[in-house]
Amino acid sequence: MSSARTEDATGGFLSRQALLGVFLPALCFETGIGAVTPMVAIRAVQLGTSLGVAGLLAAMLAVGQILGDAPAGALAARVGDRRALLIAAVATSVTLVGCALAGGPLLFGLAVLLTGATNSVYMLARQAYLTEITPPLYRARALSTLGGVGRIGMFVGPFLGAGVVHLFGTVGVFWFGLAVTVVAGVVVAVVPDVEGAGVAAVRGGAPVSLRRVLVEHRAVFVQLGIAVLLVGATRAARQVVIPLWGEHLGLAPATTSLVYGLSGLVDTVVFYPAGKLMDRRGRLAVAVPSMVALGATLMLLPLASSAAWLAVIAMAMGLANGIGAGMIMTLGADVAPPGVRPQFLGVWRLFSDAGGAAGPLAVAAGAGLGSLAGGAVVMGVMGIVAAGVLRATVPRWSVHANARTRVAAGLRPDGHPVVVERR
Repeated sequence: MSSARTEDATGGFLSRQALLGVFLPALCFETGIGAVTPMVAIRAVQLGTSLGVAGLLAAMLAVGQILGDAPAGALAARVGDRRALLIAAVATSVTLVGCALAGGPLLFGLAVLLTGATNSVYMLARQAYLTEITPPLYRARALSTLGGVGRIGMFVGPFLGAGVVHLFGTVGVFWFGLAVTVVAGVVVAVVPDVEGAGVAAVRGGAPVSLRRVLVEHRAVFVQLGIAVLLVGATRAARQVVIPLWGEHLGLAPATTSLVYGLSGLVDTVVFYPAGKLMDRRGRLAVAVPSMVALGATLMLLPLASSAAWLAVIAMAMGLANGIGAGMIMTLGADVAPPGVRPQFLGVWRLFSDAGGAAGPLAVAAGAGLGSLAGGAVVMGVMGIVAAGVLRATVPRWSVHANARTRVAAGLRPDGHPVVVERR
């Protein structure tokens, strides 16, 4: 097959430049973050904090990511997506050095917070860049692959980090994160732009302010933003409810870790079929089933009375979450105006990340009130509600919501343009 035929078949997102310049750095970057994340609380305790303060410092990664979302969009709009990727790699390298060298909890917490913020810049820039270089017909596959690569990195990272900690101690994992981040930055620097990515590299004119983007697109943020918030909260809830329920059952930590790992493994293997289905059948063909299934499995969790049943439900959660890989990124790319895409996606990610922070807090509140099962059920109901909100609001804004909206926009049901034969 010629290179031109390959480009047509894949939409360009599986070209050599995209694989090396987008997906490989994403894998490296997320592997480093995945290795560092479990060690933040442990390192905080080693620096003399209480368990409560250690948990607070661990949350600084998510807080930093939320704080960095909107500025990340403004930065990418000003300097270009690829330059923003490089800036994020350099900044993350500095913050990870800070994490490794910090001699007290205050400096350590600040370094962790800034690491979360730089992670936000990197995620925003690679999403915007991949959106620019990928035709809409292959957008879901491209962004689902990006989401899947991130999941693989977050799954593999803790295992590699455990080996590093065993050999070099807790501080060693931050040096490991630095090493893979440097690799990611070098790859981005040396791999040339994908053809057609000129808009992503340099955007002409003065960047539009975030305030103007918020005002001009407030309707989509109010409607779809609620759905994104609910989706983020439901997804994040599963990450804490599984280990907490394992603790509730009195399982050994190793058993709970294995159950969580099985859920993560299932989560990482279904991203590409999900993206392909979104491209062919529309976004709602994946978004609604994913959230209904995730909500249902959360509501079923209180029925798990043994390690075996917890594993079954956890793997079902992983499947439900995995088929939605890239869903929120794809919807964001669908509705983001090309001229202000980075700024728009920065606000879009703010909704998702805020939901991601709210979900675990809701579960923790339920547990604190004496009803972990109640917290899980509430989050399950939230997942069902998210599916309903997506079904009601997505067709208003996305041409690729489903076959009906595509036909109304003058496309074929599969999203391809209608070809008129000339006689």
